[in-house]
Amino acid sequence: MTRTLGKSLAAAIAVALLASCATDPVEEVPSGGPTPRRSSAAPSPAPEDGPPRLQRVVGGLSSPVGITHAGDGTGDLYIVEQTGTIRVLRGGRGEPQAFLDISDRVVAGGEQGLLGLAFHPGFEDNRRFFVNYTDTAGDTQVVEYRSDGATADEGSARVLLTVSQPFSNHNGGHLVFGPDRALYVGMGDGGAAGDPEGNGQDPNALLGKLLRIDVDASAEAEIWALGLRNPWRFSFDEPTGDLWIADVGQGALEEVNRVDASERGLNYGWNEMEGSSCYEGDCDPSRFVRPLTEYGHDEGCSVTGGHVYRGAEVDALRGLYVFADYCSGTIFTVPSDAEQPASPDVLLSPGFAVSSFGTDERGELYVVDHSGTIFRFVAST
Repeated sequence: MTRTLGKSLAAAIAVALLASCATDPVEEVPSGGPTPRRSSAAPSPAPEDGPPRLQRVVGGLSSPVGITHAGDGTGDLYIVEQTGTIRVLRGGRGEPQAFLDISDRVVAGGEQGLLGLAFHPGFEDNRRFFVNYTDTAGDTQVVEYRSDGATADEGSARVLLTVSQPFSNHNGGHLVFGPDRALYVGMGDGGAAGDPEGNGQDPNALLGKLLRIDVDASAEAEIWALGLRNPWRFSFDEPTGDLWIADVGQGALEEVNRVDASERGLNYGWNEMEGSSCYEGDCDPSRFVRPLTEYGHDEGCSVTGGHVYRGAEVDALRGLYVFADYCSGTIFTVPSDAEQPASPDVLLSPGFAVSSFGTDERGELYVVDHSGTIFRFVAST
């Protein structure tokens, strides 16, 4: 998943210590202050309410690493468990029900497992969805399935992409459909430390890249962006056309990048750069995308990317990009319309290992505690 899950002693200790703090279903902490705005995006309104809270949605899950919706008007929420199962909350509430179980095909633990889920934009009609997992050989599989609307048809599996993984970490694993209705796949650099195989800057390697697959045409993977170490969660902001990529750092910096979603072939710098700094020796920063925001390892050790909040219920979050650090359990924000690189503001310190964020069909924002609980952001009362 990242450099943390089972691979970093500091993170392992953080999981054990911080998970015990996540028993209260509602957490209240202040949000951060304003920073410069970007003129190309609509200005964010001033918050009309107090700081947001986290409200418990469901617990008792097995190492959840994702939550999403199918865009089919049902309000259902789908939870990805690293161990190889997908569960569904009908109407976004109640007890989670089984949707797909491929645990016998998945090697789970550390940074491996069932890591990504995305529903086709036409799921309501075609019932197609896609998963990303580490198979029992340790390699990445991107597979299409179909559903009857209630559960998945496990016999419908169709492999779109197989990528050999040289090490057991930096699998990436996230899947998102873009505004062009293509499937985007986040691939880490293959693992170990420092990208020993040079995958990030190798234009012929699929590792260390953001891939694009037109699932309605050839279904061949093309390299959309390069120079990524381990993109642990990325998202598209529909109103602005921006793509947000959080990339886990090596030993010093965690970064978040914002670019126009239509820009193909951008290079995010790894392993010549870590964040805005040269990784080893001299480099030419002008060749690479500059992070919009970054933070050092005095504040965490593994970034978890999130979303720009576009919901209607939490005024204090409107127009902010919300993300977190897995190790420290800190949730940060940065204005989505910042004109220049900006330091992140601390929003919450809930004290759990944030493995992912997700939204429902209305744009309301959820956060995933890797120890087994899903929370939803709500306005203060």
